Amino acid sequence: MKNKLSYLVAVSLLLSFAVVQSCQKMEIKIETTGDVNIVGYLEKYPDSFSLFKQVLDRTETSAFLNAYGAYTFFAPTNSAVKTWLTQSGFSSVEAANIETLKSIVQFHLIMDTLTTTSFKDGKLPVPTLYGQYLITGVSNKGGSSSFIVNRQALVIKSNVRVGNGFIHEIDHVLQPSTTTLAKQLEAKPEFSIFVQAIKETGLYERLNTVDADTSKRWMTLLAESNRVLADSGIHSYADLKAKYSNTGNPTNPADSLHIYVAYHILTGVKFLGDIISTSAHQTLQPQEVVSTQLINSEVILNEDMFNGVLEKGVTLIRDVSDNAASNGVWHDAGGHFTAKYRPPTAVYWDVSTFTEIMKMPANYRKANFDFRRQTEADQPLKDIYWGWGPLAGTNTFTYYYNSTNSVGRYAVNNDVNQLPLGLPNRPIWWEMVTPPIVKGKYKIWMCYSRSKQSSSSNQLCQVTVNGELMPRTFNFTELRPKGSDTELEAIGWKQYTETRAYSADSNYAGKLVGTYEFKTTQRQLIRIIPISGTQNNNYLDMIHIIPVDDNQLLPKFATDGSKKYN
Repeated sequence: MKNKLSYLVAVSLLLSFAVVQSCQKMEIKIETTGDVNIVGYLEKYPDSFSLFKQVLDRTETSAFLNAYGAYTFFAPTNSAVKTWLTQSGFSSVEAANIETLKSIVQFHLIMDTLTTTSFKDGKLPVPTLYGQYLITGVSNKGGSSSFIVNRQALVIKSNVRVGNGFIHEIDHVLQPSTTTLAKQLEAKPEFSIFVQAIKETGLYERLNTVDADTSKRWMTLLAESNRVLADSGIHSYADLKAKYSNTGNPTNPADSLHIYVAYHILTGVKFLGDIISTSAHQTLQPQEVVSTQLINSEVILNEDMFNGVLEKGVTLIRDVSDNAASNGVWHDAGGHFTAKYRPPTAVYWDVSTFTEIMKMPANYRKANFDFRRQTEADQPLKDIYWGWGPLAGTNTFTYYYNSTNSVGRYAVNNDVNQLPLGLPNRPIWWEMVTPPIVKGKYKIWMCYSRSKQSSSSNQLCQVTVNGELMPRTFNFTELRPKGSDTELEAIGWKQYTETRAYSADSNYAGKLVGTYEFKTTQRQLIRIIPISGTQNNNYLDMIHIIPVDDNQLLPKFATDGSKKYN
């Protein structure tokens, strides 16, 4: 209990010492482990760390960092501190500005134990006590490689275990960002056109503000250089305004130039590692997102397939991105881009055209292939997930191909996705990431190849779209009813394959599960959840996502994937 209390007191004082230094000191009994702690390590090697030990003493931090706790400390060498003092105009640690020293200490300390296994190419998972994140990478010079922190300091000795955490020795003092996104970019002449656009739209003030409310403070800016703009025929701000300002007033949120700039600002602080962690990010332009993916180690924006056409994206230039500011981070975009306005467009999604199977020419549209989860942590597919089933044998997703039997003969491209579903022993949901869908209101059709493992098999399911439950169910074991196209649509059914005799293709059924309004243009999430019955042989062929005002019945699809309009 004493250790826990001492730790909490130490943490509280560490976070607030910059504010309360002038207050009366408290006498605190600190319990430590039997190992040398951070301060003890610095004292043990005075030839390397006596100067930063002076910094800790002057800021009255030494007692805290000699206490029980779990910290990561980046320790600048004496040489590093001397260089920093000279560059900062201070003759000694005693002569240095006390508030600056406090900031320096906070910026070198993280309230967690992080080894170099956390030193990915991007920000560390936990912010410093200063409130800003550190970024790490690898520097290759003279045939040797070293970890580099904030592009400011090399790690010369790492993972030093002490009683209250880890120490990483560094060759330069780390310096936190003290300028805003707006000021940082304004100081770079190579971004002058983009900066002028920020000013003319009235968004400069927002990018120049460090909001006291941290939930509102952080922003991410995707900046375009003059070179990038010139590549698109834009050589001045006047050119940019002429191209985009449709109202003549860029401060108007409805003006296309205002939209262009707002679309380059993401909400929240997102380093490159954060950007690739999800497929889309909200921008300051309402209901508009930037899509992202990692392709061959490159971070790519807005590279999407729409209606079978690949729209090439824009690369964020990795080695000059991840620039931390006092209110966020900015990245250097390698190409010109803006929000794209599209009308709601039907997506006829063949769910068997996922990346992993398409990279297997021996199987894709030729033979079955199983994707297995050996453990609950396994994730063999990028965009298809399923809930872990208690029986290991049911945790297999099958790409199913057959051009002769009743399951695959009339399916689109003769392939379907098979997944076991249902309690008590099979996965209890199946989730898929859709292709990009333009924002708007759509009807959702589940198109499947009907199968019954036995005469009593039943697989009734419900569907959620982005977590919202659709009002109608569908059943993998149910035949498509008889009737004309009009009669079927009236009761929420359709024939999605090309017209054949009923007896030949009644197993191929399209079932309407509901209407959903997509608020943003991006990839979406659809989940299938069994509510009664259980079987292995559930075969999904397509999902049709069709604007509510469009024809819901045409086109129909041939086995070769071609569209039929009669």
